[in-house]
This record gives sequence, C-alpha cells and structure tokens, in this order.
Amino acid sequence: MSETAIVQVAAAVMLSRDGREFMLACRPEGKVYAGYWEFPGGKVEPGETVRQALVRELQEELGITVTRASPWLHRHFVYPHAHVHIHFWRVTDWEGEVGITAPLEHSAVAWQPLGGPNQVEPMLPANAPILKALSLPCRMGITRAENIGIEAELERLQRALAGGLRLVQLRDRQLEPARRRELATAVMALAAPQGALVLVSEDGSGSGITLARQVGAQGVHLTSRALATCTDRPDLPWVGASCHHREDLLLSERLGLDYALLGPVLPTASHPESKGMGWEQFARLLETSTLPVFALGGQSQATLELAQAQGAHGIACLRDW
Repeated sequence: MSETAIVQVAAAVMLSRDGREFMLACRPEGKVYAGYWEFPGGKVEPGETVRQALVRELQEELGITVTRASPWLHRHFVYPHAHVHIHFWRVTDWEGEVGITAPLEHSAVAWQPLGGPNQVEPMLPANAPILKALSLPCRMGITRAENIGIEAELERLQRALAGGLRLVQLRDRQLEPARRRELATAVMALAAPQGALVLVSEDGSGSGITLARQVGAQGVHLTSRALATCTDRPDLPWVGASCHHREDLLLSERLGLDYALLGPVLPTASHPESKGMGWEQFARLLETSTLPVFALGGQSQATLELAQAQGAHGIACLRDW
C-alpha cells in the first residue's frame, strides 16, 4: 500500500485530574467496529496539524475543549478498510464536561483505573497494545549504590517510594555478585508493598536476567551494549533498553521491547562537559516512536513536564528522584 493511502489519525489518551484514571469511548451503531472501545479521536483533515485535529475531534465527539495535551506514541495498523497511522496524545486538561456541554457522539464512555485491569471489552485492535504502555509509571529512579553505599541507597529508595516513585532500575553492575543480590533482595522488599516495578540492569552477560528471576523482579533493562547484541526479547514481563540513536530505538521496536531510555539529553553531574543532544534533537527522534521513551541525562521532577511536551513518556533520574 502506498504512503499516500495511509490515514493519519489523532487519538486522545485522556487522563483524569488526579492521574489515576483514563477514558475509553464506545463506538456507536452505524460505524465500523460498532460496540468496540477505543481512545477517542479521528482523522486528521488536510491542512490540520495533529493537535488541531485532536482538539476539533474532542469538541465534536465529547463536547470538551482541550487546554493541555502532549504527543506520546505512534502506531501503524492495517484494518480491512484502512491503513492507519495513529498519533496518540495525552490530554491532561480540558474545559467542559464530557457529553454535557455538547452531544456525545459515542454510545458510552468509561473511566478505567491506570495500571489496573481493563473493565470494558472488546477493545479496538489498534488500541489494545497501548494499555500496557499506559500502565508504565512516568518517573524511573536508577540506583547508584556503588557510589553512595547500599545502606544509604536503600534509605534514599525508601523516601522516594514514600513520595510516589513506582519504577526502579537496579543498576550497580560493578558490585560483587553476592552484594548485588543482597541489594536486589532489599530493593524488592521495599518496592513490592508499594506496587513498584523493579527492573534489573542487564549488560549482555546474562547476569541481570538471572538476578531478576532469582529475586522476582518484573523485568530487565538492557544496556546499549546488550541491546546491540540482542537477537530475541528476554522472556520477562517488562524489558527496556538504553538508546542513544534512532537505530537503537528502531532495534528496540523490532525486538518488541516495552520502553526505551534516550539520552543524554542535558549535561549531567558525571559528565558536565557534554552538552547532550538537547530537546530539539530528542523530540525529532521521537517523532515516530512506537515505544514509551524516557528522557535521560540532567533530568529531575522539574523537567518532567518539559520532557513530556517533547513527546517523552517520562524521565529517568540517577540522582534526583
């Protein structure tokens, strides 16, 4: 099918004000896939930007006016009737009430718990894989017990978990294996009661995968070196990778990984002489990404909103959790 035959679609991932729920809408009778649930949105008309189409469609379909939205993921899908390129945007603020300030064009809407089981079926085929990406927390804390000591790192982690951190990458690959396992066991003991995901860094030797399975971690994070030599996705629920170039992102997509870290974006404390790629290049690399991407390098809670405005899923931090 030719490139000109691809239909560009804007889709809204609407998040509740408290960030705990997202909205799905049911396609009405008379439309293709009637009765299926989807993220609301529609076709990008000639002359429109994706954001303009998103705002127009939500006004027409839900009766609301979008006031805050940011690009997120892309997905190509071939239906029997069309080949679509879906631009998923996160919508976090709007004016009006769904179906109140204008007629509702869907047969129903339903708010679903973020990260919880989906309570409505069936999902439109192109939309279903987005649910796993949506359950991924937006802040990743990366451990550095090698630098500050295991006890100090565990204290730091405990404070961060109490403050809402729900995604941890256990790095510390230079620790002796027994000490690293000790750290991993303690991290799991702190993270599990909070429902936080723990991913063990894997350098290509297989030690990270083994450790993840031993301590019951939810997955592994591949270093860029491990990614370069990876031919099959590790058989764990969550797998991500460190990326520095477009080729890394494309390889992560081909392997079916769940997310990517991309950077360094800004100068870091460990490498202040490096300017990083900057936000402009970062945004360009994400223009067609099908994976949730975390900005890495010089990130903190203060940069989260800026990172998401460039298309990032969230941020990954080594120091400022």
